[in-house]
Amino acid sequence: MDKNTICLWYNNDAEEAANFYAKTFPDSSVGKVFLAPSDYPGGKEGDVLTIEFTVCGVPCIGLNGGDTFKHSEAFSFQIATDSQEETDRYWNAIVNNGGTASVCGWCKDKWGLSWQITPRVLTDANAKGGDIAKRAFEAMLEMDKIDIAKIEAAIRG
Repeated sequence: MDKNTICLWYNNDAEEAANFYAKTFPDSSVGKVFLAPSDYPGGKEGDVLTIEFTVCGVPCIGLNGGDTFKHSEAFSFQIATDSQEETDRYWNAIVNNGGTASVCGWCKDKWGLSWQITPRVLTDANAKGGDIAKRAFEAMLEMDKIDIAKIEAAIRG
């Protein structure tokens, strides 16, 4: 186990989520599955209790803890993309698999976990500051999924 691992709470479908992330994102995989040694609130002995997985190189554990806690926007994965095709692929995979679209590059997967699908052109523009950052930021505020061509046009003025 890594020194620092993100633990994500799921009702009872952490394994399904881990498999989805592994097939959707690069440098992602599913590791060990641990079964409950006895009955517990929200589950029975022998049910999947936790599952180790990696999302874009970040180690995670999915915990099937029942419906006591919910995900919120206070935690999200931010996925940096290099093209519109890559942005569309990740966004569409999440939204079209029971997720929901939000604004400014944010979306939620069907388990309620928030994702920011963020083209590098946007973060690079923000890092430049000044008028470039302002134009890129204001263009982003009008979007759900980020449109790289519109961000690039805003950068050019």
